[in-house]
Amino acid sequence: MHLTNDNRLRNLIVIGDRVLIRPSQPHEQTPSGLYLPPGVQEREKVQQGYVIRTGPGYAIPMPVDDEPWKQQGDPVKYVPLQAKEGDLAIFLLSGATEVMHAGERYFIVPQGAILMLEREEDL
Repeated sequence: MHLTNDNRLRNLIVIGDRVLIRPSQPHEQTPSGLYLPPGVQEREKVQQGYVIRTGPGYAIPMPVDDEPWKQQGDPVKYVPLQAKEGDLAIFLLSGATEVMHAGERYFIVPQGAILMLEREEDL
């Protein structure tokens, strides 16, 4: 699912457990009927939007081997995120950072600030 008209976001690299989200319009409703009324958005400081890019996940450093005969692999492994590109995310604004890119508004959100995901494919 391509959520942008072109590939202007392909060069953006999201770091760690963060997710790049394009906010949806306040009255935009998903095909399954999910939407946040404006009163909830204002009162609860909750926002919804579509996941555009995700980071690699939570870093897990590998133990250091002092044996020179062992092959050296990637020193960092990642636990992947639950959020995937194309998901609808409902997240807390208090954990989000608003950014502008190419004249459009986005949020960078840590996965811990995401309350719920809606995915169109079967889980």
